[in-house]
Amino acid sequence: MAREPTSPAAADNGHEVILSVRDVSVAFGEKVILDRLSLDVRRGEILGFIGPSGSGKSVLLRAVLGLTPKQSGSIHLFGSDLDEIDDEEDRLALDMRVGVLFQHGALFSALTVLENIQVPMREYLDLPKPLMDELARVKIDLVGLSQDAALKFPSELSGGMIKRAALARALAIDPEIVFLDEPTSGLDPIGAADFDELVAKLRDTLGLTVYMVTHDLDSLFSVCDRIAVLGEKRVLIEGTVQEMLEFDHPWVKSYFRGKRARQLDLTTRKQVQTA
Repeated sequence: MAREPTSPAAADNGHEVILSVRDVSVAFGEKVILDRLSLDVRRGEILGFIGPSGSGKSVLLRAVLGLTPKQSGSIHLFGSDLDEIDDEEDRLALDMRVGVLFQHGALFSALTVLENIQVPMREYLDLPKPLMDELARVKIDLVGLSQDAALKFPSELSGGMIKRAALARALAIDPEIVFLDEPTSGLDPIGAADFDELVAKLRDTLGLTVYMVTHDLDSLFSVCDRIAVLGEKRVLIEGTVQEMLEFDHPWVKSYFRGKRARQLDLTTRKQVQTA
């Protein structure tokens, strides 16, 4: 059975819930993608959001960001009901607390890395160009790119560099929560591990909250504090890796204990077998 998340105002083990999704349904025509889905994200955590291909992981992300309309339910971000924010200044203030890394990076091909990072600054801030240049170069350093990348166009970057440049753009105006959509997709194992390490370091250094849509088992094991599993149009379970291993659901069992699952130490295997 699915485990119900805490209430929107609740804090679990002292962690404030900053994103609360309650009974959200999304459909395209007669095709229902999400059906009364509920989910919590706690301040300061890295939450891994997983599920079968086509199950609606990116749909939920887009619904939270207001890019895809929902048919019912509520979404609270930093305590504000997104449906009840009518004032433009309040909406802008909330948007500035959010950063997004879209799947495949989604950099603007006609802009340099420096200019891509400055897009949110131009959208939300009124800053002189020299200051924007300086701030963008700080973000370039922050994500581990060399300053030589600043004037390059996306077509001149490797896959790993594109992901880092996109992350720099997501961090451009110092958000409190960042949404990462398949951030390690297309990267080789070493590049993916380096990116995971970067995300964890930024969370610890900047005090970020990270919502990571992923299918990468290594990311789940190495950097995620909790995992939420999407299936059957709702969240089946939220919890730790150990709770995933103990959860009795065919897809969850296949994902975490299947042929391609990460090898677990003998102690953990015995715990799972006797759970």
